[in-house]
Amino acid sequence: MSQFDQIKLSDAGPPLGAKAPAGGSAAHEVTSVGAMFGKVAVLMGGASAEREVSLMSGHGVLQALRSQGVDAHAFDPSERDLAELKRDGFDCCFIALHGRFGEDGTVQGALELAGIVYTGSGVMASSIAIDKVMTKRLWRAEGLPTPAWQVVDSASATRNAFAELGSPMIVKPAREGSTIGLTKVATLEQCDAAYALAAQHDTEVLCEQFIGGDEVTIAVLGSGVTATALPVIRIVALEGNYNYQNKYFTDTTQYLVPCGLPAGEEPQIQELVLKAYRSLGCRGWARADVMIDARSRQPYLLEINTSPGMTGHSLVPMAAKAAGISYPALCILVLQHASLDYATSQPKAVA
Repeated sequence: MSQFDQIKLSDAGPPLGAKAPAGGSAAHEVTSVGAMFGKVAVLMGGASAEREVSLMSGHGVLQALRSQGVDAHAFDPSERDLAELKRDGFDCCFIALHGRFGEDGTVQGALELAGIVYTGSGVMASSIAIDKVMTKRLWRAEGLPTPAWQVVDSASATRNAFAELGSPMIVKPAREGSTIGLTKVATLEQCDAAYALAAQHDTEVLCEQFIGGDEVTIAVLGSGVTATALPVIRIVALEGNYNYQNKYFTDTTQYLVPCGLPAGEEPQIQELVLKAYRSLGCRGWARADVMIDARSRQPYLLEINTSPGMTGHSLVPMAAKAAGISYPALCILVLQHASLDYATSQPKAVA
């Protein structure tokens, strides 16, 4: 039985390995389950370009945790000092921050020093995964398929990359998410503007070979050898434009689950994503984006998100629902895996 099967069967239960409270009313059991986590801060908002989406994710998680009896509180690191977490007696953090200063290892490092367990990947995995270039280098070293790319530092270098990678080409910031600053370049004349847009968001700009075909996303729950891939979701965006607006604020994009891929492809892609997840040392949960070449049917890894969205348009809750896991149960399951990189030893203050 997989880890998420346990939560699916009970819909919302205690941390893995713990016994559910015996007897009493359903309301009492929910309260007892929630009490097992102590005082929980839902980190949301933050200072990244994805602040608006993070607030939507965070409020959804906050309501879900409270519905399960968890003593959960909203905490916006852009408005409060992280030191207040320890001062105010928080036992655990559910990280619903997206992008920089939340998904990049910085907050994770602060929580490690404070000794407060948190959801999702640790410091190193978070800092690597937010950086698309470092992620692709590691995946290539592991023999995992990812589109060809070049790192550029000028408009002229972008034009040179276009000549080598071909048309169309993707130009995007190396350390942003939600397609922020991304351009699909079809002609040489578009390269200068595409570079300028990406460079507004990051000093490192990535040019990537475009893979034409099916776009899919795969959520992973758990850690190590017990990590499990949820059902594959195939994304069909209006005119193939799955941008920030279409991701979060419109209903024109189709999300197909079951994905309807040819026989045998879904388990193959799930296994590929699990290898990608483990190669980066991810834990708890994440979501990977994959393109499937229309001609060869070869899947290519694009990126992995270690603090996925939890909005009404988000894909991890959608995949979980397809696996029989409710939104509140998903939040509880993610919280169950909250941990530290260095759980047994905390740094001591210098005298």
